[in-house]
Amino acid sequence: MMKSIISGIKAYFGAFGLISKLKLWKYFAIPMFISFVTALVIFFSAYNLSDNISNWIASILPSWGGANWLKITYRIISGLIIIVIGLILYKHVIMALSAPFMSPVSEKIEAHLTGNPLHSHRDTTFAQQLWRGIRINVRNLIMELVLTIPILILKFIPIVNIFSTILLFLMQAYYAGFGNMDYTLERHFTYKESIQFVRRHKGISIGNGIIFLLLLFIPVVGVVLVLPLSVTAASVKTVELLNPKES
Repeated sequence: MMKSIISGIKAYFGAFGLISKLKLWKYFAIPMFISFVTALVIFFSAYNLSDNISNWIASILPSWGGANWLKITYRIISGLIIIVIGLILYKHVIMALSAPFMSPVSEKIEAHLTGNPLHSHRDTTFAQQLWRGIRINVRNLIMELVLTIPILILKFIPIVNIFSTILLFLMQAYYAGFGNMDYTLERHFTYKESIQFVRRHKGISIGNGIIFLLLLFIPVVGVVLVLPLSVTAASVKTVELLNPKES
C-alpha cells in the first residue's frame, strides 16, 4: 500500500512538463475557472455559516457558565466541520462539472504514452461524460459524507482524535484520487467496473489525492493548478496500470 501511495505522489513530478509538452493548457481553461469560482462560493458560504454552526454546537452541548475556553472550542469545532464539508463539496463539484473537459486531456495523455490513436477505446459524448462525472461524484460524495460523520465524532475523544484526523485526510484523499482516475477509466470500464478497479489500486488513488488536497492549501494558485496537475498525474498512473507492459 505504501509503495503505491508513493507511486501516486511521484507521478506529479513530471505532470507540469507533460502538460506543456502535449500543449494541454488550453483544455484546462474552463475547469480552472470552474475551480476558482467554486472555491470562492464555498469559502464565502462557509464564512457566513461559521457563526450559525458555532451557535448550534453551543445549543446542544453544555455551556458550563459560558466559559471563554468553551466558546473557543466550539469555534474550532465549527471551523473544522466547515473545512471538511467545504473540501468534500468542492472537489466533487469541480470533478463532476469538469469531466467533459478532463476526459479529452486524459485521452491525449493515454495516446501519447501508449502510441494508440485517439478514440481507440469507448467514444463517449460531452453529455455522457458529464453524466458519468456527476454519477461517480454524487456516489463518492454520499459515501464520503457517511464515513466523515463517525470520524468527526471520534475527534471528541482525546488521543484518538489525532488518528481520526489522519484517517479523515486519507479518506478524503482516496475519493479525490478516485475522481481523477475515472477520467481515464470511463473510456475502458463501466461505472461498476471502475469502482472495483480503484478499490484494487486504492494506494495510487490515495497518493494522487494527498497532493490534490495539499495543493488546495496554497492560496489562489492551489485552486487554479489543482486540476491540471492532479488529473495529469492520475492519467499517467492509470494508463500504466491499464497497460503494465508499457509502464
